[in-house]
Amino acid sequence: MADLSCTIAGVKSPNPFWLASAPPTDKKYNVERAFKAGWGGVVWKTLGEDPPVVNVSSRYGAIEVNGFKIAGLNNVELITDRPLEVNLREIAEVKKAWPDRAVIVSLMVPCEEESWKKILKKVEPTGADGIELNFGCPHGMSERGMGSAVGQVPEYVEMVTRWCKANTRMPVFVKLTPNISDVRMPARAAKRGGADAVSLINTINSIVTIDLDQMAPTPTVGGKGTHGGYCGPAVKPIALNMVAEIARDPETHGLPISGIGGISTWRDAAEFISLGSGSVQVCTAAMHYGFKIVQDLNDGLSNWMDEKGYKKLSDFMGRAIPNVKNWNELDLNFKTIANINQDQCVNCGLCYVACEDTSHQSIKKIAGLTRRDPIRYEVIEEECVGCNLCALVCPVNCITMVDQKRDLPYLPWTKHPNNPMAAR
Repeated sequence: MADLSCTIAGVKSPNPFWLASAPPTDKKYNVERAFKAGWGGVVWKTLGEDPPVVNVSSRYGAIEVNGFKIAGLNNVELITDRPLEVNLREIAEVKKAWPDRAVIVSLMVPCEEESWKKILKKVEPTGADGIELNFGCPHGMSERGMGSAVGQVPEYVEMVTRWCKANTRMPVFVKLTPNISDVRMPARAAKRGGADAVSLINTINSIVTIDLDQMAPTPTVGGKGTHGGYCGPAVKPIALNMVAEIARDPETHGLPISGIGGISTWRDAAEFISLGSGSVQVCTAAMHYGFKIVQDLNDGLSNWMDEKGYKKLSDFMGRAIPNVKNWNELDLNFKTIANINQDQCVNCGLCYVACEDTSHQSIKKIAGLTRRDPIRYEVIEEECVGCNLCALVCPVNCITMVDQKRDLPYLPWTKHPNNPMAAR
């Protein structure tokens, strides 16, 4: 069987599946149940200093899509509201009882060097494997000058990272906010500050729905609402892009990445790892389905690796990075056209409607063929631009995109004759 063991920034775990800093990692009881289920590591829910945090009720809102109850999850919960000393004692107990599992401690304190020194001195004796600097939380704490208020300013990211590196022996993971125009900027700053790794993405600033009876955002708190942090399957495409941007940036080359964002299946995890993630962190899926989901994650990833001949994670880690390009580097001579498998087609007409009304009018509707086959849809090959829309809307997956295999040279926009700036 494939070896799923993981090492990132010197931190080892028996598999790459870690629980992200969130309600599932808020206490010893939860973390031990997670480890018994098979999770390779946890990032303990964010610790802070006094004064104690006070949370609201309710805290979660969600987007439901076609019966999928939590396609996206919004939360307005803050960092841990449990006493710091209780958390520190439980972290030490967990690490002692589970020495082979990764235990990373998420931290968030005011942007002052003494505050960071003080909490680092308290965390280090627990034996934790590392710390994660929470520069991502977009609500509540950001209004107090912490969380994303720090993460959105590269100079602050570098400064605090440097403080922490100077005051602890533990590896420093920097958790990045997605609420920024270019995620490479804080990633570069983290590297300049000496970060051992970055983790991303944190939650996205959002209002998921409006309660039209109360006329307030959900979740509602006494008839009022606020923006919160968005996560779950819906954010995965955004997370993959940001991970890829850091992985292929020459200025952050070699910086270890812990991937986060909508990971619910082994395939999701494999995609993050193929873009260079050394570990993957999961939150929403565990909150939705429970800790035992990790068994499917481990089995699925292991079986896929066996099928592909990958013996260890490093065999495919980062292999997709060279194929992530800027648009102007794509081959404009490459051509595909749609093909409809008539034996599988159920004549629903969705491909025809989509193409006729919103795309390129390259599917024709043929009526009156036979009593058994009264309607038929065929691709007008000379009109098809290969946009894929018909294949995406087809409910029975009977449409494929066929490579035309034209014997033409590679032609990116940078060299196209229509580009006035093309290199000659």
